[in-house]
Amino acid sequence: MSILLGCIADDFTGATDLANNLVRNGMRVSQTIGIPKDPLNIELDAVVVALKSRNLEPEEAVTQSLEALEYLLSQGAQQIFFKYCSTFDSTPRGNIGPVTEALMAALGADFTIATPAFPDNGRSVFKGYLFVGDQLLSESGMRDHPLTPMTDANLVRVMQAQCQHQVGLIEYQHILAGADAISSSMDRLKASNKKIAIVDAVTNDDLYRIAPALKDLPLITGGSGIAIGLPANFGLSAHPASSKLPPAGGYQAIVSGSCSQATNLQVESFQNLGGATYSVNPLDLTEKSVEQLVGEVLAWAEPRLLLGPVLVYSSAGPDRVKEVQAQLGVQAAGSSIESLLGLVAKGLVALGVGQLLVAGGETSGACVKALGIDQMQIGQQIDPGVPWCYAEVHDKPLHLALKSGNFGAPDFFTNAFSKL
Repeated sequence: MSILLGCIADDFTGATDLANNLVRNGMRVSQTIGIPKDPLNIELDAVVVALKSRNLEPEEAVTQSLEALEYLLSQGAQQIFFKYCSTFDSTPRGNIGPVTEALMAALGADFTIATPAFPDNGRSVFKGYLFVGDQLLSESGMRDHPLTPMTDANLVRVMQAQCQHQVGLIEYQHILAGADAISSSMDRLKASNKKIAIVDAVTNDDLYRIAPALKDLPLITGGSGIAIGLPANFGLSAHPASSKLPPAGGYQAIVSGSCSQATNLQVESFQNLGGATYSVNPLDLTEKSVEQLVGEVLAWAEPRLLLGPVLVYSSAGPDRVKEVQAQLGVQAAGSSIESLLGLVAKGLVALGVGQLLVAGGETSGACVKALGIDQMQIGQQIDPGVPWCYAEVHDKPLHLALKSGNFGAPDFFTNAFSKL
């Protein structure tokens, strides 16, 4: 069996975000959690390998990404796509630049593009600057991200600081002129020894114009937005069968570890509508064991699951996050709460939850790891960038949605279950 497109995502929610866009445009897609041990045994058009590499040291992120590449090539992948967040989440050292250059070297690629544009979620790139809605990235909520604060919206500058190759820009006037003009821009950049190009894009039409020019590139990098045009390069188009999942059942629950503005609004909306919520305080970990805290959460949740969806969250605003980090340390605060929420998710499924929403990339990684999920089938979209997925946990069906912290409308937590 040979797949058309092999994808490497640097976090778990980003992987489902990408898979969602491919499914919506006609590809049969499976998402793996980490690198599979065995060959694929079902007919697929694309495979998305979900890593948890966004916040690793660059050297480790490169190692894991190259291992994922080796697996995808062994499955016959004709083209490789490296997916990162539409807000270009990274530190001054990477990991977007180092991973891109390592994949280029392994594939013998002399040129690639980088665009995080995702208009459906308000991410656009113009003159090389990344906008979140009407705000520059550096003026958006991402400036306060606890792990990867983004204080510069100029992607050429951000990418160049992470790369040894020279980074250029394909400007918007060339995008409007269509695929031939975009290909000519690529040729000009290569002739001037620029091997990576940030690409402007403001609308979905721009992404569809860009995609044909990428057909012969061994490697594409970007956010999930650019994926909407890739299936057509392989002769595929939207088809409802590509997103069909088994029927849903079981209790409904939400686990949220994201502290983004979007997720905080979703928590607030759920509370305002009378939803049952339990706030996990990370500082309790200084006085109680993880097992004790998990037990308290599950004891609270068990009788309430009979009445409707329950929400367990550790989301908070920037000031509260800084307070917790000051007491526990940045890395310790993040890893401790992720571990706790992963065990909460496992406990909720054991109580009969069959429909589970998870908010936050790191939290999603912890939850799927705790649940022992290694592969998911991708289904229909809930909101732009967030699909329902299907997996089996100890031979029991589980419908699962992994939401990037920045994604989703304020009513996402209540609206999602109605889509099933």
